[in-house]
Parts: sequence; structure tokens; C-alpha cells
Amino acid sequence: MPDLVVAGAGMAGLVAAAEAASRGARVVVHEKGDRPGGSMLLSSGVVWRYRRFEDFRRECPDGTPELQSLVHERLDDDLAWLEGLGARVLDRSTGNPRTVGLRFDTRSLVDALTAHGGELRLRDPLREIADGAPVVLATGGFQANRDLVRRWITPEADGLFLRAAPWSTGDGLRLGLDAGASTTNGMGELYGRAMPAPPARIPETQFVELAQLYARHAVVESVAGERYEPRTWSEIDVVQWLARQRGARGIYRVAAAQLAARVRDRTVGEMVDGAVRAGAPVRRFADGVAVEVVAGITTTLGGLAVDRFARAAPGVYAAGADVGGIATGGYASGLAAALVLGRIAAASALEGR
Repeated sequence: MPDLVVAGAGMAGLVAAAEAASRGARVVVHEKGDRPGGSMLLSSGVVWRYRRFEDFRRECPDGTPELQSLVHERLDDDLAWLEGLGARVLDRSTGNPRTVGLRFDTRSLVDALTAHGGELRLRDPLREIADGAPVVLATGGFQANRDLVRRWITPEADGLFLRAAPWSTGDGLRLGLDAGASTTNGMGELYGRAMPAPPARIPETQFVELAQLYARHAVVESVAGERYEPRTWSEIDVVQWLARQRGARGIYRVAAAQLAARVRDRTVGEMVDGAVRAGAPVRRFADGVAVEVVAGITTTLGGLAVDRFARAAPGVYAAGADVGGIATGGYASGLAAALVLGRIAAASALEGR
């Protein structure tokens, strides 16, 4: 019998397995998909925290301060731990003065963690929690379950573009609730990006590069003509608004003078060109351009409630997007929370906390 069972081989699950194995535990990781890495493998690989904790609280005011404090205080040491396993760092800056962190090569992240983890069983989801070994739930949220998204987040669930691994369907949420866990606030919230609207074709390898991150430089409208004024630097509020519009779609109208504006390492015009290449409806005018976008859901923000030991129920721990209460009300690094809580969950499970 294993010393620890882990459900999910995304960032949080692989971290939990590697932490447990480093403590001499026998670990079995059950992964629903056909590869390890989950949605982390499809991400930009940036693992970050707010430079100041006050900013974290200001940006995510509805989160649980105790959990947010854990992420903020432990991340730097956990990043060093991750790099020590052999994960390759591509950039030691986030490119954002509000935040600090590292950008990893996601393939090397997966390879380093799997090399230091336990037994990995692909295409073998954990279907129930059995008596015996403690369990860490790390199945990645429920963004790929249209019924749950419709129930908790938006009636326009069928219109959302899935910007994540297709097997994050709420298994961890179900298992946790069956074991006696409870949910957090923020069950109606999502993290994602505006993406080129259908008939655009977006392969998973282009989830990051085709994100349309220029709402602050555009006039944002629903397809019915209702306008929305972006309020946050991260544009998370825009995506949440789009997700509740008809078909989860909208239009970004960009004046010609704004096409040269830079957002991180790209111009607005370059992002528009990406939407054109993908096949999105784009109309050009003498004074600008109109791009049809769709809300892309990357992960759900609500989930299982855990304490500071990542404990959701007796013998059941959770990490990653299966946990709510961290980015609630705003925007924070999901990979950072997965890293910190993944290590905490494994340690707590083995110590019987």
C-alpha cells in the first residue's frame, strides 16, 4: 500500500508527489489524462507572487488571508526548491513591477517533477477515496465540465473556449465533497483570457500567444452593443464579464493609434494579427479595427475549502485549482498556489496533520 495517493499529475499533484518522495514515502499518482503536466504544460510557465502582500489582498480581496499569506511567504523558497530539482528557468523577471517570480520552461518543469516523484499511472483517474493512505486532491478544477460551469459560473458555458487540459472536469471537487469537505466563496469566478472568436482555430500550443490582452486599449462591447469599461490591470474582470454575455463573446474595437501600444512583449497590432491568422472575425477600417473575441476559461477560482495544512477533510488534502480561496475576487498566480500548497499538502498528509 502506498504512503500517499495523489489525484492529478498537474503542477500541484506532481509537486506533492515529489515532496512526499523526498521524504521517503511511496507515492502513487493517478492521472486521468494521457500525459503528465495538466494545464501547467500549456501555460506561460511564470510562477509569481505580488511584491507586497498588501497588493495581494487589494487585488484578491475575497480570498482567505491565511492561505494567501502562505503563498506569499513561502513561494521564494519553493521556487528555489523547484529549480534545485532541475527545472529550467527561462527568465528571472516577470516583466511586471507589481510582481516577482520566475518563468520556467514548462516541459522541463514536468520532466524534473516526474523524475523526482512516485509511481505515475496515466489514464487512471482516482474514482473514490478508499480507507488507508491519505489522499491529495489536485485534479485541476472543473473548467472542462460544462454542466458544472453552467451551474456555478455562467449560463453561457457552452460558448466558452476551453483554454486548459480537457480532463479537468471536477473530479477533485466531487471526491472532496463526498469526503465531507466544503466549498469556498468565489464558486462563480473563473480565470481566463479573451481569445480569438470562432471560427478561429486555436491549438493548445498557442493558448498563450493568441491571448487578446489589450482590453485597456480598446472599446469593449458585447455582440448586442453593450459597453464595458475595464477596471483591472490583469483584465480578469473583462473575461468574467465576457463569459456572461451571449455566446460568451464580445468585440474589441481598437483605434489605429492604439495598435502600436505595447502589452508586455507584444504590441496590440501583433495580437490582432494573431487573431487574423487564427481565423477570427476581424474587420479593418480606416480608423482602426474590430476583433471578435470569446471568453477563454483557464481555470475555476472557487473550490474546496482547506486550512493552513491544506486539509479539506480527515485524511484528505487538496492543492492547486481544486482549492478555492486564494485568487478569489481578482487575479493571482495559480502555479504559485499549486507549488506552495502542493508541498504543504504532502507534508501534512505524511505527518498526519
